[in-house]
Amino acid sequence: MAINLQKGQREAIDAPKFIIGLGWDTNSSSTGSAFDLDASIFIMGENKKLVADDFFVFYNNVNSPDGAVQHTGDNLTGAGDGDDEQIKIDLTKIDSRVSEICVVVTIHEAEARRQNFGQVRNSFIRIADAGTGADILKYELEEDFSIETAVEFGRIYKRDGKWKFEAVGAGMKGGLQDYLNKYN
Repeated sequence: MAINLQKGQREAIDAPKFIIGLGWDTNSSSTGSAFDLDASIFIMGENKKLVADDFFVFYNNVNSPDGAVQHTGDNLTGAGDGDDEQIKIDLTKIDSRVSEICVVVTIHEAEARRQNFGQVRNSFIRIADAGTGADILKYELEEDFSIETAVEFGRIYKRDGKWKFEAVGAGMKGGLQDYLNKYN
């Protein structure tokens, strides 16, 4: 049975291979444009910066160079139940320089489409065992991000040789570029 996390809570991840599932629903848009939310993964070293440029995994770079992180594809609508996008993680392949994996979701062309996370509901991140498919952890975003166009859902980090997940739930107004500036 999955552990439901609160913002700021941390839990160990015991499975070396797991799936990060991200899900959301959008409100009826008064902006006249469909929503396109995108999951991005920042794979970082001790300095909290990308290990290298190709350790930024997203819909245009779906695999990390070490083969440890794989984005399964871009969902352009968020329609349907369950995960809207998934990231596969294999910690047995992770580059030795990596100490943190940050999971961010952004709204594509948010400014042009006049969209923000206040128009998004039922957002969650879950971690499931890759072998069994059983949920290990789940974090549901409950805040109203009325001006934010990007949200850091969570981070996976290494401490004392063990991997843990932290439910972050922090928004930014500037979108993906703000995170690129922060972690590059």
